[in-house]
Amino acid sequence: MGSSGSFLGYEQVETVVTGGDPAQQRPRPRVERLHEEQPKAIAESLKRSAEHSKRRKSDPYRSAMSMLTFYLNRAGKNLPKQRREKLEAAKDELRALYGKR
Repeated sequence: MGSSGSFLGYEQVETVVTGGDPAQQRPRPRVERLHEEQPKAIAESLKRSAEHSKRRKSDPYRSAMSMLTFYLNRAGKNLPKQRREKLEAAKDELRALYGKR
């Protein structure tokens, strides 16, 4: 698995190797902005990733919310309280970006 650089510092794109055939290799967006300080920046990054993804099966809002929820659940109890609060606030920002409030 190799990296192909950053896109304006917002996200990395990895090349996923799915076998020996080079035709089966495809880029996969990797969200880097979950480490941002501002919930709005996190939400905007997730929205951008979800809308540009060709691998999602549901609407972009659901995909973006799933990415954020997966990150929160995966971190579990190891996530500091302050960080968890910022990510929960990013959920509210994401709802606002999609007009779901």
